[in-house]
Amino acid sequence: MHTYDTVSEAVNGLRQRGYAIDFNRDFDCVTCSKTALSLQPHEFEITEIHRFEGNSDPADEAVVYAIESKHGEKGILVDGFGPSSETASEAMIEKLAVRY
Repeated sequence: MHTYDTVSEAVNGLRQRGYAIDFNRDFDCVTCSKTALSLQPHEFEITEIHRFEGNSDPADEAVVYAIESKHGEKGILVDGFGPSSETASEAMIEKLAVRY
């Protein structure tokens, strides 16, 4: 697995490896506004997770997800340390859970 020191290194490294779509998290799916692509949790797999912790500022904490759809579309989702129950469906929370 690849390792990165910063969020920007992770995003750039994933882009170089073909993860070209910029995903955003919605309540029950991930979407790309440029392509109108919308994927429900059962329609994609997370192929890599890179977690970053800020040294002093919790706002610097993020998770970079490498996502691949069942049809081969590859993209990146940058999110906080996990969706809260107020902003994501149960299926999205389960899909994006970072397990150790």
